[in-house]
Amino acid sequence: MFHSSAYQMRVYPFNGDVAPAQIDRLQNFSATPTLNREEIREIGRDGIVDWRKKIPSNRVTAMQYEYGDLDFWRKIANKSDATNSITLADFKSSMFDIAGYTTDDDGTFKSTVVYPKLRVAGFSLNIGDPQAYIERSFDFVGEDEDIYESGNKYYIYKKFTASGGAPESFTTSLPSPALDPDNSGQYMIRVLRVNASDGTTDELTYTTGTATGTTYAFSAPTTLTVATSAGDVVKVYYTAATYLSDSVFTNNDSDSAALPAENCSILLYVSSNNTVYKLQSLGIDVSFDRTDYYEIGNSNVVQRGIRNKTVRVTLGKILDAYTIEQVTRGVSSTYGRINTRKYLDDATLRLKIYGNSAKNTFNIGFKCTDLSVTDLGTTVPVNDYIQRNATLQTDNLTISTVEATIDA
Repeated sequence: MFHSSAYQMRVYPFNGDVAPAQIDRLQNFSATPTLNREEIREIGRDGIVDWRKKIPSNRVTAMQYEYGDLDFWRKIANKSDATNSITLADFKSSMFDIAGYTTDDDGTFKSTVVYPKLRVAGFSLNIGDPQAYIERSFDFVGEDEDIYESGNKYYIYKKFTASGGAPESFTTSLPSPALDPDNSGQYMIRVLRVNASDGTTDELTYTTGTATGTTYAFSAPTTLTVATSAGDVVKVYYTAATYLSDSVFTNNDSDSAALPAENCSILLYVSSNNTVYKLQSLGIDVSFDRTDYYEIGNSNVVQRGIRNKTVRVTLGKILDAYTIEQVTRGVSSTYGRINTRKYLDDATLRLKIYGNSAKNTFNIGFKCTDLSVTDLGTTVPVNDYIQRNATLQTDNLTISTVEATIDA
């Protein structure tokens, strides 16, 4: 059997010269491939005539404990390690693989499960109660699930930097590629070229002739040929019977195991920052109305984008004062009336997460601007304190490891 403690996960960014990485502090992962097969029947016959195999769909979800690191955000946004701030626009055309490397209870490596070309459909940050850990959850969409086993059981990634050749050859050994069982004569699962001239990424197609333009050639056992310009980066994905000399997963004992709610500061701003006290819960939920288009004659997504972005912030507190209402109304605590029709639509929420409860080491922050109050709710339970909830909405969010960016 496969235990989760031996299920080691990695993310492989598609666009740009962005290195893959292991996924740390993962608490939950699920994938639900749907084959989208449609039965065909006809009048005069009892039973199915045939099946139409439509393009499958796959929903993948993941939940991590917040540990104050931007690395996974960068990978799913296809941004380099030098990036210290992410905005929602960064997810429009980003794409990535997630791979799970499986080992059984006897310590025998068995297979790699790969979810290729995933896109971000949404994500959330949640603090369930004042003593909870901060959680970040992700919702991804894709089409496929690939299970690689036997002689193809390891999913391999390699990168080469071109000197410039038309074409240029690279050696894919240690380990050598295994034949792709689904594509006769082919060894590569994917070959990408990141163009030095403009940073764009081309997915190359296999040719049995000479590699030119957006094609590549492969001569077994190890020679890959691509037409390149100096400085191009060639990213190669294939399967093999053994792994690289590196480890699939290395324990991360340097970052925090999980950051708790007491490490947070939550500030609501219109004309000045106001710390919101007595909060019992906080949720930031982002959803994308994706525009991932297919075309007639092609079973792959050919255009990727986001039509609309929605960010909802939910604040839940014990009612001891109307601080949230006063701030979003733009009035002081001595103002005599707060009417539903008078709320402003330009509030800013800053969530700062620190490495300790003393809040002297900033780790990561989230900032939403141009927030408008959309819903307010009061719950009066028997023999308990009154609860007050506020929901605010915008279409922007910045995530950064630079405190000055969150403060700006």
